[in-house]
Amino acid sequence: MQNFFYSIPTKVEFGKGAIAKLSEFVKEFGNRVLLVYGGGSIRRSGLYDTVIRQLDDNGIYHTELSGVEPNPKVGTADKGVALCRQEKIEVILPIGGGSSIDCAKAIAAGYYHDGSVWDLVQDRTLIRQALPIITVLTLAATGSEMDVFAVISNPDTDEKKGLSSPLVFPKYSILDPEYTYSVPQYQTASGTADIMSHIFEVYFNGVQGAYLQERIMEGMLKSCVHYGPVACAHPDDYEARANLMWTASWAINGFIACGKAGVWSCHPMEHQLSAYYDVTHGHGLAILTPVWMEYILCEKTVDMFVSYGTAVFGISPQQDKKKIAKEAIRKTRELFEAMGLSMTLRSIGITDKSNFEAMAEKAVAGGTEKCFVPLYKQDVINIYNLCF
Repeated sequence: MQNFFYSIPTKVEFGKGAIAKLSEFVKEFGNRVLLVYGGGSIRRSGLYDTVIRQLDDNGIYHTELSGVEPNPKVGTADKGVALCRQEKIEVILPIGGGSSIDCAKAIAAGYYHDGSVWDLVQDRTLIRQALPIITVLTLAATGSEMDVFAVISNPDTDEKKGLSSPLVFPKYSILDPEYTYSVPQYQTASGTADIMSHIFEVYFNGVQGAYLQERIMEGMLKSCVHYGPVACAHPDDYEARANLMWTASWAINGFIACGKAGVWSCHPMEHQLSAYYDVTHGHGLAILTPVWMEYILCEKTVDMFVSYGTAVFGISPQQDKKKIAKEAIRKTRELFEAMGLSMTLRSIGITDKSNFEAMAEKAVAGGTEKCFVPLYKQDVINIYNLCF
């Protein structure tokens, strides 16, 4: 097990009615708020009205940045920074899923930077200060409500990259599973795939001796395998939504990576799919993951797949290792399909392979050569082709 430092400063209010604490949390940091959100779903669910009523009743000034994209764009974040300066904003309040929260993080850090938010994506050391962030979560997926990361797209350069800093940890996160009831099946399935990918990227990184974390990861994966299909079929199942929501937060808040940190494989590849084709992140990961698993399966990795298959899917250990590994990969693919996700790039509208080489170059620049099983440019192209 590796050495590590671990701290999560984010405070979480979890459960039914958690939104009642919103104004109290906001007033801890100021009285001028920027709401950051995407489309009309928070209005249709009634959450928007609940938030506005709380702010108004408690004398908290608010202005809005709406229309945040599913893959938030740097121009939107820059617009938010300008709005914050114009309105003398003291607190950023993203309402929604990872896209809104990621955009809010970029705005919070960009407020103190004299230039575009993209500068901070290119050089994280430029992040010296950030406005406080309080999140209201409506989608279990990215875990952005409890981590230091934000992923931003730049359509001018066909890039999707992350910024990170402890300064953008949300101060508070309000997690009420009932606010995820309105999430469509497709987004629920994509979100579940995203959660699982965060766990896979740590579980399969080859670092030895982190027995505790690996058993916890297997439990988290079992939660996704069990509750993902339930939430897709029964969107108002509180138990399913609650377990997925809490798993999402812990899948990427750093805990499972304590002593087991490493470079990720599928995320750099998927970020290129989103950058070039505006793919839903979790769906892109669902397509890539089983193919990547098959691609890296070898004598070096087979024992990890055996542990995964026997612990998560209950596959009998009394079989050949390669057979167990292949069955585990098959069951992973079948899970995504059972939740309604198509499993080829063509099925999501990618009709040619012309960008694969450029995408592979950028994915490799994201660190895939340093993974437990290194992926070089041709390997990434091969995986894209196998997904096609």
